[in-house]
Amino acid sequence: MQKQTIADVNLVDKRVLLRVDYNVQFDDSGAILDDHRLKESIPTIRALKEQGARIVICSHRGRPNGVVVEELRNAPVASHLSALLGEEVLSLDDAIGPPVSAVVDSMKPGDIVLLENVRFYPGEETNDPGFARALSELADVFVSDAFGTAHRAHASVVGVGFYLPAVSGLLMQKELDYLNQVTESIERPFGIILGGGKVSEKLRILGHLADKADVICVGGGIANTFLQGQGIDVGDSLVEESRIDDALSLMRIASGRKDLKLVLPTDVVISDSSGGVVSTVSVNRIPPGFRILDLGRQTLEDIREALRPMRTIVWNGPVGLFERSPFDTGSIELAKILADSVAATTVVGGGETAAAVAKAGVADRLSHVSTGGGASLKMLEGTLLPGVEVLLDKE
Repeated sequence: MQKQTIADVNLVDKRVLLRVDYNVQFDDSGAILDDHRLKESIPTIRALKEQGARIVICSHRGRPNGVVVEELRNAPVASHLSALLGEEVLSLDDAIGPPVSAVVDSMKPGDIVLLENVRFYPGEETNDPGFARALSELADVFVSDAFGTAHRAHASVVGVGFYLPAVSGLLMQKELDYLNQVTESIERPFGIILGGGKVSEKLRILGHLADKADVICVGGGIANTFLQGQGIDVGDSLVEESRIDDALSLMRIASGRKDLKLVLPTDVVISDSSGGVVSTVSVNRIPPGFRILDLGRQTLEDIREALRPMRTIVWNGPVGLFERSPFDTGSIELAKILADSVAATTVVGGGETAAAVAKAGVADRLSHVSTGGGASLKMLEGTLLPGVEVLLDKE
């Protein structure tokens, strides 16, 4: 079912509570480390301004656990957003209460304020009805653009939707359109790339999408479990022993389907415990005391060839220890492979995978890079998101 958007409601001179995901970090100099999420919210903010709405933005930052943490205040976010928009975004010292209501009541059409970090309030993460009602009293309409938190049943994500008409913003709409396209309306051939560390997380994706896939490429820590399941000695590499049977089951399914190709590593980049010795070896020649930290060149070429005919490609999870050079090479090269797949719709899950794409500098050459790691993972698993379910359905 499609959800109503800001195009489906009258917002002229309406107070709009706009939930965004501005969970960003700043360095010691006060510079923002990554403003991708802020930039992605700007089309919705501008569309609301064009409709003459009074825009009350709310977001969380970090995990303050219901208490005020000075370094997690939203004031620096408001300052950076002001610079991006080229106009003032007023930062408030609270998220609810009479002083906040007074400021909101004095707003003119097109004005923008940013509430204080909603996770400073214990009622946010418990989805407390009292806190949700207090937030809802600041607005006439709730607009959700926080796809990155849509899998959380929190007060500012779900609770306010029980007190206000709730619709999606442009970013939320874009996220849902692309992720529905690659889970429900797939153009085949369809390729899936899975990385990261936990097989258990990826098995749910495979359970939902494997029967629709033509190619499944496995890398990162989860590939070690598949290799060990084949009887390959992976040295000191991370392995989920309890998931070896699941990996073997998937390999049996793949071998029984002539139309499904499973690509596993044939060569890998390894290092010893000190990190001082780095080399590329066949998966059958991993010395004792070494561990797999990235994909080798031949494996990347195998993935490139397997993905060449694909019309839809989904990637979730880096294929190496991409936070550390030189073990970021595989993920960076994989991002470039997707960027070169111009005939395919390419969709990348958020979180670490999005960070790898940013590191490769090819985000603008992919169809969609999600702003939500956990939320995109849940959608790829086929799980309903509470922050989406609360939005009004289109008739």
